[in-house]
Amino acid sequence: MTPLYAQDHDYSAYNVLAVDDIPLNLLLVQKMLSRFNFKLRTAANGQLALDAVAQQKPDLILLDLMMPGIDGFEVIRRLREDPKTADIQIVILSALNSNEDVIKGFNVGANDFIMKPIIMEKLLSCVVNQLAIAKAKSGK
Repeated sequence: MTPLYAQDHDYSAYNVLAVDDIPLNLLLVQKMLSRFNFKLRTAANGQLALDAVAQQKPDLILLDLMMPGIDGFEVIRRLREDPKTADIQIVILSALNSNEDVIKGFNVGANDFIMKPIIMEKLLSCVVNQLAIAKAKSGK
């Protein structure tokens, strides 16, 4: 079976924002996505993520939940409340994996949830699927 993503496909038209307070986690996501040419930006906490979105709206956000200050749940809530950012695809990447955390993530507006440790094929498949949804919603 051919994966939904292709190694020779160019995804450089898509802006992805990865948000995590642990630099090693951001580096891992960057490494996993780098060969697909995504325009990848990073933010080290919730406030920096909100600032980055205000500067340039991404097509997709990969968001950790457990961060100091503004946590991932609050980031999602704020983005969903703002009509300018309410339609951004958001995928939670988190070590929090109880049923309550997953349900809360979806209830505040996440589009998908990937539990850490991250499996590269799962991340890539999820990213490509969410970007296809974003493209369909935007009519691009």
